[in-house]
Amino acid sequence: MNEKPQQGGELSAKEQIRYARQIMLDDVGMDGQQRLKQAHILVIGCGGLGSPALMYLASSGVGQITLMDNDVVELSNLQRQIMFKINHLGQAKAKAAAKVLASLNNEIVINAISQKADENNLAPYIECADIVLDCTDNFATRYMINRICHRLSTPLISAAATGYQGHVVSFDFRQPHSPCYECLFPERSDNPVDNCANLGVIAPLLGVMGSQQALLAIRLLQGEAQSAVVHSFDARTLSQKHLGLTKNADCSCSRQQKAEL
Repeated sequence: MNEKPQQGGELSAKEQIRYARQIMLDDVGMDGQQRLKQAHILVIGCGGLGSPALMYLASSGVGQITLMDNDVVELSNLQRQIMFKINHLGQAKAKAAAKVLASLNNEIVINAISQKADENNLAPYIECADIVLDCTDNFATRYMINRICHRLSTPLISAAATGYQGHVVSFDFRQPHSPCYECLFPERSDNPVDNCANLGVIAPLLGVMGSQQALLAIRLLQGEAQSAVVHSFDARTLSQKHLGLTKNADCSCSRQQKAEL
């Protein structure tokens, strides 16, 4: 596992050409592109959401990307997990994804972790990251990622998509009054277990939501303050709604925070 890249270091001539269309944006420029180069993002899940998120983070010049997934590529993945091709069938997703990203951008560092994210192994990876993207597909894992990110004050960008409906939300846990994933979806014993495996999903929806995760991460790295807003997308009507989210003082993360004070 690599530590965060060292601060400093100018963009090479090749990097300036590669990222020219991004550098010319007033709110990015050379300084902003350097911030991306110095950043380390952890992406948990290399499937339907992780595929577009990872590809855009890599192509945009995020200097170090750690990706974690313990699954192998299956034929049913190819409908929506655009990272993978026929020749990847049977391969570990994390390693296959790392090869694709390396072929997309050989200027960045890519760490492939072929492990299931759990309470025992996740904290050190989150601690080394500037931002975490939750691209998983079940409540239990999302709550776990949320708790650890909250405890370590690491910003978290979470998304989900089933059927024709998707949502994405950014939690900046560096801010003491930030809400968390559990404030949005309170943890209960009867939380639904539905995901795209049993409800289905229209493939481009995952591209939309994963791309928005990457965009929110890039904006956060550029220093843009982000309030916790749930962005909901309807793939049938192409409409997007925005819902502000406030901290729930009774969620487990809030209770733990109070206990530590």
